Order: sequence, then structure tokens, then C-alpha cells
Amino acid sequence: MGRSDVAGSVARTLPTPEYLATRLGELAKRGNIPGASVAVRMGDETVVAATGVLDVEIGYPVTPDSIFQIGSITKVWTATLIMQLVDEGVLDLDAPVRTYLPEFGLVDEAAAQAVTPRQLLCHTAGFEGDLFDDHGPGDDAVANLVADLAEKAGQLFAPGEMFSYCNSGFVTLGRIIEVLTGQTWEATLRERIAVPLGLGRLATSANEAILHRVAIGHASGPDGTAVRVPGWEMPRSNAPAGSTLTTTATDLLVFAAAHIARGLLPDGTRLLSEASALAMREPQVQVPDIEAVGGAWGLGWNLFDWTGGPIIGHDGGTMGQAAILRVAPESDVSIAILTNGGDLAVMYDLVRDVFASAADVRVPEPVVPPAESPVVDPRFFVGRYASQAMAFDVVESEDGLELTMRTLGAAAEMLGEQVKTSKLVVRDARTLIEVEAQGGQHTQYAFLGDGDRARFLHMTRAIPRVAAGETAGAHGGDQGGVDCSAGGAR
Repeated sequence: MGRSDVAGSVARTLPTPEYLATRLGELAKRGNIPGASVAVRMGDETVVAATGVLDVEIGYPVTPDSIFQIGSITKVWTATLIMQLVDEGVLDLDAPVRTYLPEFGLVDEAAAQAVTPRQLLCHTAGFEGDLFDDHGPGDDAVANLVADLAEKAGQLFAPGEMFSYCNSGFVTLGRIIEVLTGQTWEATLRERIAVPLGLGRLATSANEAILHRVAIGHASGPDGTAVRVPGWEMPRSNAPAGSTLTTTATDLLVFAAAHIARGLLPDGTRLLSEASALAMREPQVQVPDIEAVGGAWGLGWNLFDWTGGPIIGHDGGTMGQAAILRVAPESDVSIAILTNGGDLAVMYDLVRDVFASAADVRVPEPVVPPAESPVVDPRFFVGRYASQAMAFDVVESEDGLELTMRTLGAAAEMLGEQVKTSKLVVRDARTLIEVEAQGGQHTQYAFLGDGDRARFLHMTRAIPRVAAGETAGAHGGDQGGVDCSAGGAR
């Protein structure tokens, strides 16, 4: 058995390596995941396990020191760098972004003048956030994507109005970091995070990753078996948002441990001030109740209101790779799970098991479709909702409501055009839920608006209603016909 602690009268037990390996293998098989790595940390003790292969074609086994892309978990690293600059007195979270990037632009000039770093950190800036244009491997990649925002980032709602997940906002934060430190985001991350934490198994490019046991991303082939994705990494232009950072589950928990310790490192130095570390965990905005995210967002951290919490964390996804990070700061327990394909959702069962035994935290059971759906007017939901990266068509058929999702633009070019059609039922007056589960979870979609038609479909992003056949931003300055008025949003 592993280490046991006592919190009050409740014994907390760190899982054994044997248990972790067995459970990880079971879930990977259930989720058609080629390979996975997990680390669980309690205090200064870490238990690890691995299963499967790094690449289905070559067959190298996953080991605990294998590195995987962590995707959008990177955003917490970028937020940490921003808070270091706050600690140094060179950045004010509530000053306009243009204080630091005078050239910063959006399609909506008034919004560009108003947006603040705080709004970027908690995803309330309100502009189109899924721009994945490739600006090459050079050191100017981040700067060039930020420059594109003036023509491509249409405003969905007024800054500060609501939550909508925004990758491009974190790219903008990465550019602020570059300007204020005088070096690239990657160099700053190494100097200010990787070196102080002693992280040796970390890569921010394919050239660096090849020096390690590195996972290759996979997708589901025509017959359902895992096949390699067409490329290894997304463009460097999105690095601060999560396109390139690659590490081990163990080293990811070393980073989490610094946040559990409120910024204090074992050698007595500080990664962050205590005030900044705690500020990152403070709720900044509530998010729709769709289970895919927690109840609120902090400064970089996703905040989960679980029994026995509070819990902070983030998920990540790139080209055929996905990751989970969950942290119970008061219990000093954290878990990181890294995968290279298949259905990540099955791994939440492992989070549930580990947090129950090690942290006395109860992860909510997945929401399921109601036995009897409430009667609502389906016309509230029906219509097309679209951004530059994806489109959702909700239609009423003889069998009820159906949703078809399509990837668009650069997202489709990177991942291949993806089309998925799902049957939906009404969960409540403003939420639809998929009938069929994937990995034991039923995807939910919130619909925002107080009129007779929803203004947004919300699935972490606020996807605006558009005219049939259109996408957001299709007409430049008028955001493709999107209703951008402030009224009607919740």
C-alpha cells in the first residue's frame, strides 16, 4: 500500500502503483486509448503508472518518464508567468491590454480599447477565440497571430459580459509576456518555471520532443481502431494557449505542487507570491452548468465545486492527445493523466476513485438524460450556431432534436474535417443533453438568451446564432450577421 494520512477522522490513502497500473489499463482499453500515463501526488510522495504504447505503428511502450502534450493545461503555466509579472509590478491586470501592446486590435475597436489582461485570463474578453493560423516556426509566430486579431477576431459580446473559452486571449497574454520580458514565451517559461522547478523532461517543439520518449497522437480510423494523426504538433503561434508544451505526468504535478504551496518552493524561493497564487484560485466568472467545466473560472484555473473541495484544475487537448489535471490544495493531493488518443472521458473514473480515497473528495456522478424531459418550445434551440472553427446545426426531426457539428477553417485543416450528428433531449429549459454517452458521459449544451430564440449555444465557447449557411466573422466588421447586442444574455 502507499502512504496514508489522516485528515480529521478520515484516513486518506495514496493508491499503490499496482492499483494505478491495473485501473489505468482497464480504462485505456475501455476508451480505445493507445497509451496513457498517470501520476498521483500526496505531499512529497508521488505514485506513477503507465500503460499501452506511444505509437501504434512502432509499438514502443509508454513508461512513467514518457512525455505527452498537455494542451490547454499550458494556460495555467502562461497565467503563472503573467502573475509573476504582476508580482514584479510591471503588469496591472486591470489596465487595458493596449498599455502593454499598443498595436493590439480586434474587429471591434471599442472592445480592443477596453479589454484587460484579467479578462483574458478568465475568458471574458468576448472576442472570437479559436484562431489557429500557422505563422511558421519562427520567434515571431505569436506576434503575427496577435496581429491577425484586428481583422479576424470578431466581437461576440461586450468585454466582461460572460464566459467564453478563448485560446486567442491566451496567445495575447503570451505576447504580453514576450514584450515585458524581452524574450520568447518559450524562453521565459524555461527560465521562470522549468528551471526553478527542476523540470528536465519538457519540450516546446518537435525538435526538443524527439530527444525524449515522446507520445504520438492518434485518432479513430474508419474501422474504429487507433491510427496516427497526420502531424505531431499544432502551430507555434498558439503555444501560450497550449499547442506545443509537452512533459510527463510527474513533472506536471511538480508544477501543481508549487501552486498547492501557494508559490513557495522547497528551497525557500518563490515561484509566485502567496497573494498571486491565491488570487489565481479566486472565482472571476461563473460558467454555464454543462459539466464539461467547473462552476467558475479563476485566473487561469478552472474551479470545481466538489464535495470535500475546493478543487482547481484544467484539461487539455491537441492533435490526438489529451490530458487531465486536478488539484485539491487543502488536501495536498493532485492527479495528472496524459493520453495519446481515444476517449479521455473514461479517465474521469480514475479521478473519481483517487480523489475519494486520497483526498476525501467526492467527484459528482455524470449527468444522464432525464427519464422524462420537460416540455419546452424546441424553436428556442433550433438554428445554426457558428464560429470560425466550428458550426452547430440544431434541427427538429421526427425523432426529436438533432445536432450536427462540423469543424471549419484552420481547425479542419489540422485535424481533418470532422462531422458528428447526435440525438438530443431536453435536460431543462435552457440545456440539451446527448442521448448516447461517450466514455460514460453525455455531452451537454447550454443555450443562452431570454427571448424566443437562443442567442448562443454554449459548450465552453459561446457560439453565436447566425443565419443559415454562415459562420461567425464571415462578413468582417459585422461579425457575419451575429447579434452582438448586450441584451438577452445570461
